[in-house]
Amino acid sequence: MYLPSLAELDAAAALVYRAMPPTPQYSWPLLNEAVGTGVWVKHENHTPLGTFKARGAVVYLDALVRRAPEVRGIIAPTRGNHGQAIAFSGARVGLQVTVVVPHGNSVEKNACMRGLGARVIEHGDDFQASREHALALMREEGLHMVPSYHEDLVAGVASGWLELFRAQPDLDLVLVPIGQGSGICGAIAARHALGVKTRIIGVVSSHAPAYQLSFRAGRSIEAAVSTVVADGLACRVADAASLVAVLECADDVLAVTDDEVARAMRLYYRCTHNLAEGAGAAALAAAMQIKDSALIRGKKIGLPLTGGNVDAELFRRILQGP
Repeated sequence: MYLPSLAELDAAAALVYRAMPPTPQYSWPLLNEAVGTGVWVKHENHTPLGTFKARGAVVYLDALVRRAPEVRGIIAPTRGNHGQAIAFSGARVGLQVTVVVPHGNSVEKNACMRGLGARVIEHGDDFQASREHALALMREEGLHMVPSYHEDLVAGVASGWLELFRAQPDLDLVLVPIGQGSGICGAIAARHALGVKTRIIGVVSSHAPAYQLSFRAGRSIEAAVSTVVADGLACRVADAASLVAVLECADDVLAVTDDEVARAMRLYYRCTHNLAEGAGAAALAAAMQIKDSALIRGKKIGLPLTGGNVDAELFRRILQGP
């Protein structure tokens, strides 16, 4: 398994900072009280796109235009944040962007991608169906497929983890949501490069448990997707490359329900007045799930608030919960 060096990660971070500034990490008193220990929140909801995905796409597309200058158009399947990231970064390097989303996808994420200049195509009932259609369009139209997982994406995403680990090098544990794996692999790469001892535990949706089942089985396990709240975790099949890193380097993978995620979204808003989308609140949901365990008690933990792109109507319904 390849892990980039610190010099390589710092070079990727320099590219990221041409497009966006570092994001803050804060410890919120009310959140510490709720979790029962010291918590540092990494605010990736404060990037220009409201998602950590902004980092990886900048690095990937910078490398793409240098190694394949003949490419004029790119395409990717997405539930929204990945698509926003490649639309944003594609415009910066002069590429036409097409994204394929499943029917019923977030209305506001679709609108954002269109606003960033992307052609948005709705196809299929889940991410996997959208991916298959994107592959067909790639062949028909001669487009370059931007993967959901790639070493360049990981290097860009790792810049956020470098920021957190350098600011708080004595974190005992970080909990990291897993969609297609760039987030947790970025954490693994940064931990390895800096030599910190922080434990890394992945978090999936109970309604999209492919990575947890695969982690426990030691091989890829496909699983049905039914999450309504955590669309950023709606993965039916684990990416083969990211799964290798998860199997080798993650300490565990936990699963959280939509109800737990909704409670975490409310908790973030009430304790910090920050908006968290479902996937963005998954790490907090997992922390609340294990708050009475030895993993949490008396420890200093890090939680990435990975994104805040949730439709207003969905968030209104969530806030009305208990």
